[in-house]
Amino acid sequence: MHLFRLAKIIRVCLGHGLDQLILAHDPNNRLARWSGRLLFWRDLSAPRAVRLRLALESLGPIFVKFGQMLSTRRDLLADDLADELAKLQDQVPPFPSALALAELEKAYGKPASEVFSAFEAEPVASASVAQVHFGTLPNGRAVAVKILRPGIAPVINHDIGLLNALAGLLERLWADGRRLKPREVVAEFAKHLDDELDLMREAANCSQLRRNFTASPLLQVPEVYWDWCTPSVMVMERMNGVPVAQIERLRAAGIDLKKLARAGVEIFFTQVFRDGFFHADMHPGNILVADDGRYVALDFGIMGTLNEVDKNYLAINFLAFFRRDYHRVATAHIESGWAPKDTRADELEAAVRAVCEPVFDRPLKDISFGHVLLRLFQTSRRFNVEIQPQLVLLQKTLLNIEGLGRQLDPELDLWDTAKPFLERWTQEQIGWRGLVSHLKREAPQWATLLPQLPRLLHEYLERRPADAERELLALMAAQNRTHRLLQAIAYGSMGFVLGLVAMQAIKLFY
Repeated sequence: MHLFRLAKIIRVCLGHGLDQLILAHDPNNRLARWSGRLLFWRDLSAPRAVRLRLALESLGPIFVKFGQMLSTRRDLLADDLADELAKLQDQVPPFPSALALAELEKAYGKPASEVFSAFEAEPVASASVAQVHFGTLPNGRAVAVKILRPGIAPVINHDIGLLNALAGLLERLWADGRRLKPREVVAEFAKHLDDELDLMREAANCSQLRRNFTASPLLQVPEVYWDWCTPSVMVMERMNGVPVAQIERLRAAGIDLKKLARAGVEIFFTQVFRDGFFHADMHPGNILVADDGRYVALDFGIMGTLNEVDKNYLAINFLAFFRRDYHRVATAHIESGWAPKDTRADELEAAVRAVCEPVFDRPLKDISFGHVLLRLFQTSRRFNVEIQPQLVLLQKTLLNIEGLGRQLDPELDLWDTAKPFLERWTQEQIGWRGLVSHLKREAPQWATLLPQLPRLLHEYLERRPADAERELLALMAAQNRTHRLLQAIAYGSMGFVLGLVAMQAIKLFY
């Protein structure tokens, strides 16, 4: 099955002339000339960007998501490629309306006309895994109805299987393969794709994010209507706004783009460090801007989580970067176990300084975090720094934030925008405020546990009388040995003193 899928990938890429796109930078390349001659039957009249988009659409949801991420990196792609790939964010070809109505009837056990007072058969948005229709509930609420693509699960499973096989080959054939943990990265990616195939899980993610940002002046999250949700259908509040990528419409609506760019950075760091729960698919197709200037989040299939250890080390690293404290960056990597324990901190510090020092004091338009990450990757390979699978989504999201900020305000300084937030968060977590906060959080548990300690100790002794007796006898024996040792020391000291006194008396007498 993997070989068939691999053959399809090769066939689609060659059929759309992607080999020519990759090799076009060298007109004298023999491989490019031979492929052009052997595959003379291909129709390559369409622009290269269109052929790339069509190839990704043909290969399925995993490749579509890859194209979505690339579309935000205008510093790495030519404008024509970036513009065309941007269509993957909300212009993936929809599946037929008849299939959508059949899926609704399958989910509810009755026709959509008996579930909704109104339902629009034509989708308003279509993505790689699902598509969205507008409707109205019987109580008159306007809703967005998300319907899973029929038969999508086997396609994704095949692609994940192929990626696993490729990851295994990578570990065997490439010297850095084991350090990069490609199979763990694929497993992490597969887990989140699997989450996207269960719309009840996505609805729960949406509900959690909405609760985290209740009454937020920065972000709106739709309400979930649970009575109409199933694993293949998600019904939520219909949200209105302008797509964040439509800059001219935002300007016409009077939106402050500089303020909007700064708010996006604050939302990201709030999700990561305050909540440890962040939207990990923040490409422009999933974000609207409301009339009041707030962001509107859509599509909650991929969410990232971080534990307290990850958050603390990330905060330490970010702040050290912002303060140009490269020694702290190096020691934090070693302390966290990301770098081997025998790594020389001074050598790692010098390597990180060489990568990051040119970045500071420059506006976002002059910085490519993609290039910085590439340089850091080269540095990590030199020092055998292990790739952390749990941080892969965070890195991807940070790249999306960069692409979004680049579109809204090319002059945005990401470092200066994020630094005050991180400093405040660190003080709340690590300083005296953090101590008070942790004590408050643990107080209810201690208040419940402390009164029970005498009873728990008594029950323990009742259950294990023999063990308790042996422990008590051993304790008494140890105490007796200590007493005897102290007595010996005391008697020895007294004898020594008396001996000195006797020697002095003898001297005086003679």
